[in-house]
Amino acid sequence: MGNNGHTGQEWVSAALNRYEGRLLRYAQRITGDPHRARDVVQETFLKLCREDAAAMDGRLAQWLYTVCRNKALDVRRKESRMSALAEPSLIETDNREPAPDRTAEDRESTARILDCLDQLTPNQQECIRLKFQHGLTYREISAVTGLTLTNVGFLIHTGLKKIREKLNRDP
Repeated sequence: MGNNGHTGQEWVSAALNRYEGRLLRYAQRITGDPHRARDVVQETFLKLCREDAAAMDGRLAQWLYTVCRNKALDVRRKESRMSALAEPSLIETDNREPAPDRTAEDRESTARILDCLDQLTPNQQECIRLKFQHGLTYREISAVTGLTLTNVGFLIHTGLKKIREKLNRDP
């Protein structure tokens, strides 16, 4: 038996269904290109196929984000073009439709928060996105980024403080 009672490669399919969209957005933010992001995510899942489900138990998200991040950074290094620095400003949401009366207000709030987020350091941005858009724990973020647990906590805390200050300054 494999992960969560799945046999054979079913656990890879389950992981693909659960994480593919999130990993695509994450890789695209790093590479700056949707096609390269798709290649990175495909390579990540191909590598997952060669892993043992039992060994992955409890650390699948951390493993996927770490492998995806490393592959995306390799792609960006190889490209080393300025275009990779001009990140697409993706508004990452799940696929549920919000209530129509909240849509305009939510879009405006999200746009303001993302605008503030873009003004933070790259490390702060990545930690905050991994925490709130991808749902990783501080420990998983630490493992994915190579930053210490203390540093991750500090980056998220100071980043959120800066966003709050900016939002309160410009209501």
